[in-house]
Formats: sequence, structure tokens, C-alpha cells
Amino acid sequence: MTVHAPAAVLFDLDGTLVDTAPDLLAAVNELRAGEGLAPMSLAGFRWQVSRGARAMLDAGIPAFVGADGEVQQAWVARLLATYGARVYRHSTLFPGVADLLDGLRRRGIALAVVTNKPERMAVELLAAMGLADDFPVVLGGDSLAERKPHPLPVLTACERLGVAPQATWFLGDDARDVAAGRAAGSLTVAVTWGYADPGEIAGWRADRVIDDPAQALAWLP
Repeated sequence: MTVHAPAAVLFDLDGTLVDTAPDLLAAVNELRAGEGLAPMSLAGFRWQVSRGARAMLDAGIPAFVGADGEVQQAWVARLLATYGARVYRHSTLFPGVADLLDGLRRRGIALAVVTNKPERMAVELLAAMGLADDFPVVLGGDSLAERKPHPLPVLTACERLGVAPQATWFLGDDARDVAAGRAAGSLTVAVTWGYADPGEIAGWRADRVIDDPAQALAWLP
């Protein structure tokens, strides 16, 4: 399959663009401390990050597991509030991502973030990292009536950028990214440097799988 240069590139945020696991783990560990539990290690936690708040709580808070819906929702609110107070302390771009962003900028390729993270937190994180101007469109999980894996966020990002979905790439580290991009008609690129189990990625049926941002950069003229 030939990879054509895109008019725009859409990025998932956590696990694709930014390694947010250290700050998310700090938030979970603060909740664990309140329960009298020892801190979790990053190695045992990072695989949960792209699966969302409930997966992180499943992994880190025994009282969350099996609780009724109202109790679980209260835990989710606590995690979001705790993380929201420390959205950018230890998070960093993944290696090679800065070069990829620079290459896309120099070629005039439009950029957007499509994440299931709450929009306010995504915007705050990008601003703290000095990336706000690079991403004129940021859609979070609470921005629209639907979230990934529904294609609406991808279609909306393309509409706001003024590009056709078929002229975009969507890079992500989760099956929901691939499903949303495929349903919208974008070229889907699964990245292996994020939080997914590498053994699962082939089953997502992404158009391309890359191990390093430089591979995407090499497709550009």
C-alpha cells in the first residue's frame, strides 16, 4: 500500500504524542496512599493508560473493582480531580516525536489531537508543553456527543482543519484510534511505543504499524 503525503495528521495524545504515564501514576498512587496502599510501579501500570480512567482504577484501586456504578463514578471523579492538579509535571514527548512534529510543520501539514482525555486537560497539557500553537484543533472525550472508537471526533477534526478524512493520517496506540480512523476513512497508523500490548496490535488491522516516529517522517516528500 502506497502512503501518500497527508494534508493533515491527527494524533492520539496519551501513549502516542506524550508519555503521560508518570503523572497519571502519581495521581493513582495518591489515591492508593489514601487507602493505605503501597505505591504501584510504572512498569505494572503503564499498560492501562490508553484504556482510560476506569482501567487505571481497576489496576490500582481494589475498592473500585466490583463496586456499584455510583461508587465507581465517584472514584473516576476523584482520579480526574487528582490528576487535573498535576497534569504536567513529569510528562514528556516520546523519543522522536519532536522531530516528526518539526517535519510536519515545515511541510505545512495541519495537525490536530483527537483524544478521549477530557478536553480541558488535553489543552492544558499541550499548553504547558509549549505545543498549543501546533495544534489548532484539540478534541477530547467530552468535546462531542461521541468519542473514539466512533468516527465523529476524527470527522470533526478534519472538518475543522478543512481537509478530507481520506487526506489525513491518524496515529494512535490503541485499538479505538484505529477503529475511529478506519471508520472515518483516514489512513490509520498504529504506533508500538505507547501503552498497548504489542501482541494485540496486529489484530487492530491498521493500515501501517510503526516502531519509531522516524518511519512516518520517511514517508514524507
